[in-house]
Amino acid sequence: MEYTFRKAVPAELGQIWEILEGGIARRKAEGSNQWQDGYPNPDVVRNDIEKGYGYVLADGSTIVGYCAILINDEPAYADIQGKWVTEGDFVVYHRVAVSDQYLGKGLAQVMLKHIEAFARQHHIKSLKADTNFDNAGMLKIFEKLGYVYCGEVVFRGSPRKAFEKVLKD
Repeated sequence: MEYTFRKAVPAELGQIWEILEGGIARRKAEGSNQWQDGYPNPDVVRNDIEKGYGYVLADGSTIVGYCAILINDEPAYADIQGKWVTEGDFVVYHRVAVSDQYLGKGLAQVMLKHIEAFARQHHIKSLKADTNFDNAGMLKIFEKLGYVYCGEVVFRGSPRKAFEKVLKD
């Protein structure tokens, strides 16, 4: 199966929000408090798309995954309880979600590989991300893809595990 990874467009907000709603429901069913406080929401996604941060993974015309990608733009990361592997430029991504109909196909990893390519295109060697302590799926992906645990960051009053991957040439 060949998927395309590209910037999201405003007309896709409905499909993207459906995917995120599925992720929100899955996190709740797993007993997590991650994404249970009204974030993310359609306004956050609309803002991502308007600012050019929103990216989709598509199977033809069907959106199957979503994430937001930013460069050097995560203020919470300055206050890490721990230490990042590198200092300087970094790519950060948030709101990684895969459609309920496409779960179990490794598509979150596919998106993260595309984010690595995005970083390389921008000549950036550091990827930084965070997740909830109980997000076993994402924690497993970080481990599988060679991310290093760096410490804790706090978002909206909740501690999160912070990770970094340094890309090799």
